[in-house]
Formats: sequence, structure tokens, C-alpha cells
Amino acid sequence: MARRTAARLLVALFAAQALVVDAVEVRFERVADNVYAHVGDIAARSVANEGLNANIGLVVTPAGAVLIDSGATFRSARDIHAAIRAVTSQPVRWVINTGGQDHRWLGNGYFEAQGADLIAHAAAVPDMRSRGGDQLTALRTLLNAAAEGTVPTLPRRLLHGADNRLELGGTVFEFRHRGGGHTPGDMMVWLPQAQVAFAGDIVYVDRLLGVLPVSNTRAWLETFAGLAQWAPMRIVPGHGSVTDLATARAQTAAYLQALRAHMKRAVEQGVDIGEAVKSFDATPFLQLANAAELNPGNASRTYLEVERE
Repeated sequence: MARRTAARLLVALFAAQALVVDAVEVRFERVADNVYAHVGDIAARSVANEGLNANIGLVVTPAGAVLIDSGATFRSARDIHAAIRAVTSQPVRWVINTGGQDHRWLGNGYFEAQGADLIAHAAAVPDMRSRGGDQLTALRTLLNAAAEGTVPTLPRRLLHGADNRLELGGTVFEFRHRGGGHTPGDMMVWLPQAQVAFAGDIVYVDRLLGVLPVSNTRAWLETFAGLAQWAPMRIVPGHGSVTDLATARAQTAAYLQALRAHMKRAVEQGVDIGEAVKSFDATPFLQLANAAELNPGNASRTYLEVERE
């Protein structure tokens, strides 16, 4: 009996250790006074990162915390909340979704249950409705039990138009949307007092960006131009380390500009898509993580987009 009990305790201990190993490590680092960022994994979604291969923002105000993007699952949202508690005792009163990718909003249900107000651009909602089910199915396939409890929960407080301004907890937040980019609802968040921009999936550094079937590279570049107008001191990108405008230009805008210019010439000259993809010179960007895997798909989708214009 004693041996059986000891064996059960040992199994339970190993199981608990496995849970700790498998849990994604969320840690918020200071970017400016009362402004923090978790810099996520730049690799693909995995069991180890619980699908949270993206950056998350946190702004602490006297009236509560503002979370910028809610994570990929109920469980990763819970991990994010635990990391927030290590920074502040303030409750999470507001959650801003910067776009329609899974790790930007599928943790909404957890935070809504905690009483948070969910905020996004209105253009994100049709995309969330359209792709949310597929996103969750993919995460369940990848993560199994770690995706349990996740319920796609749409934001209720919607912003409209190109530019918006809200005061949350006495702190000014400005929002800029120029037709999307990586996803239709992509918008950037500007903190004028701190001179920090949360760019969402408008900016990728350290890894190559991804052009999706729902992406719009022309709008993406227009949105990036809006970021440049702010001239931020620090940029928290959607993926990669906290950065500056020069690096964001070199690793995001320059790539999109090169892709669009090449594909525009190819379409105008009647070059077929296969040849246009093969002839695109991605050499300046191949040092970025995931470049070899992502560039061919990015190139073909950009060709098709330019062809429709």
C-alpha cells in the first residue's frame, strides 16, 4: 500500500513538473515608465510556446492595467495574467486587440470573465468571425489539452475610422488604422506621453513577416507610413525584439516595398507567377528567422494581390 501511494505521488510529481515545463514563460520587461512588453518566441507556434509566438503589451495606469493583445488560448491568457500580477496588483480593466491573428484575441474570453473591457477596430470583427473557428481548430490540433477552455470572444468596444483617441485610466492612447495589413483589423497603438508605439503585426523584426491570404500589402505600407509619422522612440513590434524606426523600416517596410515593386513589374510584363516568385531576390532578408520557409508564399500572394489591383 505504501509503495502504491509513493508511486502515485511520484507520478503526480512528474506530471506537475511536465506541466511546468510545457507552460509558456510570459515575462513583462519595462519599455518606459509604466509600459511593459512580453517578447514572444520568434519561431512557429508550438506546444512549448502554447501558440503564443507573439509580443504582448502592458500599460499600468492609476485606475487599472491595459493589456495589448490577449494571447492565443484560455491557458496562455491565464499565463499572461500571472505575469501581469508580477508587475502590478492593478486589475486588468481593458484589453486591446491589435488585429485578427489568433494570439491577438483568442485569450479574450479569459479576460472578459475577469471583467475587462475588450477593444478593437471594427474592421477586425468580420475577420475574427470568419477565421476564428479555423484558428481554434488548428490550435486544438497542435496543443490538445492546452487549448481547452478557449472560446472565441469578440471585442465589444469597437473603434471606427482611421484615427481614434481614448483616455484609459488617465492615460492617453491613440490608435491608427489604414485598412489593415497582415490582417484587415490591424491597428497600431501610440502612447504619446511615453513616446512608445505598439505596432502589432504591422512590424516584424528578427524574423520575416508573413503575407496571409487576408493580408493587404498596400494597406500594410500605408499603415507603416502612419507609424513613421509618430517618430516613436521605442517600437514594440508584433514579433521580435523591442526596436526603433530604422530597424523596422529595414526589416518590414523594405521587404514589402521590394516585394510589391518586383511583382508589379512582373504583372505588367506578363511574367507568370512561378517565374516571378523564383526571380524575386530575397537575399537582403534571408538572415531573418523563418525567411526561407515564408518568402515563397509571401511572394506568390503578393503577386496575386498586385494582379487584382
